[in-house]
Amino acid sequence: MTKIVGMIGLGAMGRAIAANLVKADFEVKGWNRSGVDVDGVLPVDSPAEALDADITLTMLSDDAAIRETLLDPGILSAARPGLIHVAMSTISVAFAHELVLAHQHAGVRYLSAPVLGRPDVAAKGELNILAGGDAKAIEAARPVFEAIGKRVWPMGETAPAANAAKIACNMMIMMAIEAMAEAVTLTEANGIARDAFFDLILNTLFGSRSYQVYSANIAQRSYEPGFKASLGLKDLRLASEAAAGLGRTLPMLQAVHAQMGAAVDAGMGGRDWSSIAAYTLGD
Repeated sequence: MTKIVGMIGLGAMGRAIAANLVKADFEVKGWNRSGVDVDGVLPVDSPAEALDADITLTMLSDDAAIRETLLDPGILSAARPGLIHVAMSTISVAFAHELVLAHQHAGVRYLSAPVLGRPDVAAKGELNILAGGDAKAIEAARPVFEAIGKRVWPMGETAPAANAAKIACNMMIMMAIEAMAEAVTLTEANGIARDAFFDLILNTLFGSRSYQVYSANIAQRSYEPGFKASLGLKDLRLASEAAAGLGRTLPMLQAVHAQMGAAVDAGMGGRDWSSIAAYTLGD
């Protein structure tokens, strides 16, 4: 059974994940560029040391951060024999394919396992984990996944499929936020309070968590960051690149991508990604 877990990247999400692994009695060793401050996690001096584990999870911000940390230094080939590396970041589909080849070359098992859930969900151990890659590796990683999430969703034996699923999910969330903002533009102008309209849609047509969470932000005009708009814009860029790679045009994606870009350009990049609604509504 997996006992030693490496963690590379201990931002808000990584800290919450590491804390839950410690609670589940895993031995956790962690590396973070700005230092490690999670009780029970053994700090290590380099990413290479975090690869001396049974499973290593990376929760880094984007393609470039993973490339800089793992690929450019060429440290994968020095990983512990039998290591499973699980990349949990939201990364591009193209880079996920590159990671598959890099790990094959280094003889390291690789899974893509991006997650659905913000830091508060991660802290509760209730993440949804989208797992792509070898089925046996997913099963070997399952005890770790169960310590940090409420359900593992197998996305098939091709690791990048999980990244495509995560990008698609984030794209749909931002489309939903913009849809609510545009609906409020119509209803509020005709005398319907935001709370009343959202009470209607949440209890009839759209009762999912995304509508619940982000309708509350819009109703309260509260856009404190849970997931920053700048990161949402990055994910829309990833979705646009994936569509372009397929030679497909996705009109709704193009429109929301442009609107989010305008919101970030207007100074909302550090606010919650639901601030695309604030930009549309003029809040």
